[in-house]
Parts: sequence; structure tokens; C-alpha cells
Amino acid sequence: MMLGKTAGGLFWMCRYLERSANNARLIEAGSRMTMTRSAPDDAEWESVLSTANVKEMFLQTHEHVKRSDVIDYILRDRSNPSSVMSVVEAARNNARVVRVALTREVWEAVNDTWMKLKDALSQRVSDADLPNVLELIRQQSAQVRGALHGTMLRNDIFNFCRIGTFTERADNVARILDVKYFVLLPSVSMVGSTIDNFQWEAILRSAAAERSFAWLNKESGPRAIAEFLILDQRLPRSIAFCYSNLSRNLGYLEQEYGEARPSRELCEATLSRLISTDVETIFDGGLHEFIQSILQSNNALGLQIEKDYRFYA
Repeated sequence: MMLGKTAGGLFWMCRYLERSANNARLIEAGSRMTMTRSAPDDAEWESVLSTANVKEMFLQTHEHVKRSDVIDYILRDRSNPSSVMSVVEAARNNARVVRVALTREVWEAVNDTWMKLKDALSQRVSDADLPNVLELIRQQSAQVRGALHGTMLRNDIFNFCRIGTFTERADNVARILDVKYFVLLPSVSMVGSTIDNFQWEAILRSAAAERSFAWLNKESGPRAIAEFLILDQRLPRSIAFCYSNLSRNLGYLEQEYGEARPSRELCEATLSRLISTDVETIFDGGLHEFIQSILQSNNALGLQIEKDYRFYA
């Protein structure tokens, strides 16, 4: 059985790399949403901070929520443990700890990501450079993912990497949906308006799902988009897809180690709930309430995985 420290390093390396790409998509979505306003409005940038779960920390050092400060805080600020620069450095540090478990290609991809982003984020990013920097962050994350899929054995090392990725991805998509409905939307009267629909479509972009949604759906709207991002197992960023793969990878670990663990049972309970529900039931019971329960379950799963596989032993 793999040492817990190695398992934890692989898990967190991939969580951090997934978070870096998610942050880039959040900033892009925030920028697109400001286009729906006829006057400057910081609601979108508050929603970006809330989705990234760093709003309280930001307000401890910033009196007002300003676009330029939010972007800098999420991209570069080392005092923000979830900034792109912080998580990429943490991913590289974890990769160094578990380097013997990685192929040369994966290590070089992680190291290359850190070096390129360290250079790109060495100073505040200008408005003109922002699109290219966000694209670079996404490309570097994809480069590591490609090296991982293309060169790693399908063993416990690979499974811990994938479990980290899908745990982080499920959390991110759930937060995007929750914050959209309770922070971003100006008022109940805006539901179903042109602005509301544009914002929901921007959420699809932040989840890299706008083209896939258009292929499968002739009409847009909150219910169709929420259904796609929560329940559609064809979408690699949906919550149901994440949990289907979490269950599969946890199952592979059980087979390899010859022992069932509580984390698999927790995962199966959430997956069963996702498979057995529909979007109408979710909205009837409250989207916020449903997403909050998913976030709590996802957090509990992450903690149980750490306990089951003794990450800090």
C-alpha cells in the first residue's frame, strides 16, 4: 500500500492544478458578466470572490471590491492561499515530494507550469494582457493533464491524482451555481430576463461547457443549464460526472488494496442521489439548499479520503 504522504501529495497536486484553471475561468466569467451592466457594478466581482471562497480574506485587506484588485488577488496575491500563483507553487511542491511516483513527462509539465506562470504573474496583469494570461493558465493545466493521461500507469498513483481532480472540480461547479443564484442575480425580478439568461450562459463558459450545451439543447434557461451542470454525465465538468469518476477511482483503490473504505460509501451515497433526482425536484426543493448539501457532502468526502488513506501519517 502506498505511503499516506505520497497519496496525499498526488491528491493535492491535482486539486491545486484544477483550482488554478478554475480560477482563470472565474475571472473570465466575471469579465464577461460586466458586459451586461450599463454602469460599473461590483456584484460580479463579489460573486467571483465568493465562488473562490476568499471573500472574507479579501475584505480583511481591501476596503472596497474593485475589479483590478479582485483579479490581482485571485491571480497573484501570495497572502491568498487559493490564488493561482499560490496553488501552482503548492502543486509543484507536492510534485517534488512525490517525484519518484511521477513520470518524467508529468514532473516536467508541472515544473514548466510553475516557471511560466511565475514569469507571467511577476507583476500586475494589464487589461490588454489578461486574456493571454488566462489562456496560458488553462493551457498549462491541460498540459499537465495530457502528460498524466498519456504517460502514467493506471494504478493507485493515477487514481489518487484523478480523485483529487474530481473532488476539486465538483466543489468548483457547485460553488459557481450557488453563488450565481444568491449573490450575482440583482433581484428576483431579474429571473428569466435577458440579463439573467446572459449570466447563466456566462456560467456555462466558466465551466467550459457552452459549446457542449449548445450542441445538446435548442433552448437555454436556468433549469436546462443547471440540469446540464449538475446531472448530465456526458459533460466532464458536471457534478454527476465527477462523482461517477470518483466512485470508479475509489473502487479501483479498493480492488488494488483489497479493502473497502468509508470514503467509497460516502461517494456512492452522493452519486445515488444525483442519479435518482431530476432538475424539477432540485428546483422545487431549492437550488441553494441542494447545492449546499452537495458542497457539504463533497467536503466530508475529501476529509474521509484523507483519513482512509492516512495522508498525514
